[in-house]
Amino acid sequence: MPKLKTRKSAAKRFRLTASGKVRRRKAYRGHLLTRKTRKRKRNLRAPSLVAEVDRPRIRRQLGLR
Repeated sequence: MPKLKTRKSAAKRFRLTASGKVRRRKAYRGHLLTRKTRKRKRNLRAPSLVAEVDRPRIRRQLGLR
């Protein structure tokens, strides 16, 4: 079976944890930050995990099986 190519857009957005889960950045941190509370922006800083149902698809996009 041929090797899978990495989708570069996915490689920039997702990272794997040591246990094989997929980390992602939280949404709503890109712009219009003046109207969001400090607490909300602080909570958006922490990385989050991709849902389990989406994990196989993301891993495939990263060139993994």
